[in-house]
Amino acid sequence: MGYAHLAREERYYICQAVKSGTSLRAIAKAIGRSVSTVSRELARNTGARGYRYRQAHKRSQKRQTSKGKKRIGLEVWTYVEQCLHQDFSPEQISGVLKRKGFALSHEWIYQYILADKRRGGTLHSHLRCQRKCKRRYGKPDRRGQIKGRISIDTRPPIVDERSRLGDWEADTVEGSKGGPVLVTLAERKSRLFLFGKAPNKSASEVRRVLKRV
Repeated sequence: MGYAHLAREERYYICQAVKSGTSLRAIAKAIGRSVSTVSRELARNTGARGYRYRQAHKRSQKRQTSKGKKRIGLEVWTYVEQCLHQDFSPEQISGVLKRKGFALSHEWIYQYILADKRRGGTLHSHLRCQRKCKRRYGKPDRRGQIKGRISIDTRPPIVDERSRLGDWEADTVEGSKGGPVLVTLAERKSRLFLFGKAPNKSASEVRRVLKRV
C-alpha cells in the first residue's frame, strides 16, 4: 500500500498528541489511519525541534507538487504552441503555467522553439525580439492578468492541498498587441488542462469560452 497523504488537521492532531505522550496506536485510531502511516509521517517530518505540523505539511505539499510538476503532457505543449502562435513570450507562457502547477520554465520553452527550428518549424518567427532578447528575464510580464481578480491567498486551504477533485482555476493570457486572448482552465488535483480562444478579454466572452471548454 502506498503512503497515505495526511490533511493539515490530521498533522495538527498528531503534533498535539505526540507532545502529550499519546501512543502511535492511539493516534492512528483517533484519526482513522494505520499505525504505519503515523509512524512514517513522524519519521519523515520530525526535525531537530521535534514534529511541527506546519513545517511537516509544507514539506509534504512541496514533495507532492514536485512529483506532479514532472507531468508535462501533450496538451500542455499544444497550449505552448498556441500561445507562441499568438505571439506570447516564453516568459509569459511559463508564468501562466506555473500558476497552474506546471513547472515548465521559459528556458525549456526556448529549447523547444530551438528544436522546432532545427526541424524546419516556424515557432521562432513568433518571438518578439528573437535571440537578442533571450536573456532579458528580470522583469515579469503582467499582461493577461485579470483586473480585480480574487487573490488565490483567499481560497480555502483544502484547495491548496489538491486532495479533492472539482477545484478548477481559470486564467487568461493576452497577446502583445491586444485582441484575442487564450482562456485557460486547470483542475488542481488531476491537473487536467483545458484552454480556448476568446475574441477579447471581456467577462462575457471569457465566460462563453469557459462554458464551451
